[in-house]
Amino acid sequence: MLMRSDPFRDLDRFAQQVMGTAARPAVMPMDAWREGEQFVVEFDLPGINADTLDIDIERNVVTVRAERPAVDPNREMLATERPRGVFSRQLVLGENLDTDKIEASYQEGVLRLRIPVAEKAKPRKISVARGNRHQAIDENSSKREVIDA
Repeated sequence: MLMRSDPFRDLDRFAQQVMGTAARPAVMPMDAWREGEQFVVEFDLPGINADTLDIDIERNVVTVRAERPAVDPNREMLATERPRGVFSRQLVLGENLDTDKIEASYQEGVLRLRIPVAEKAKPRKISVARGNRHQAIDENSSKREVIDA
């Protein structure tokens, strides 16, 4: 049977393989949320050996690299949907996060990064001088405390 070639369908299929789709992105899927005084980021990396994971940080950019080995060339594949080789993803972090204290763990195919909020970004008291008395203002409440100098 002779099949007619559709260049637009071929281009669409190629774009889905390279860039992924909403249901199956080409890059490592990620979830991120705030949990108290830290941000948590999880990457789905099924079938990745933890020894091949590489996490780098430069200034406020975190780069996660992983490697999934190539398929045995002697094996006849019926379907190949999982990306092979080295792939990476970068995250640009805000200035209010403490990049020196990032923690990483890998369990059951999920890489989890815990990124604490920097001390300078947390609420704090500011002392206001009035004559020879200082007034401390807590940013989280309307209470004011007078301190004799």
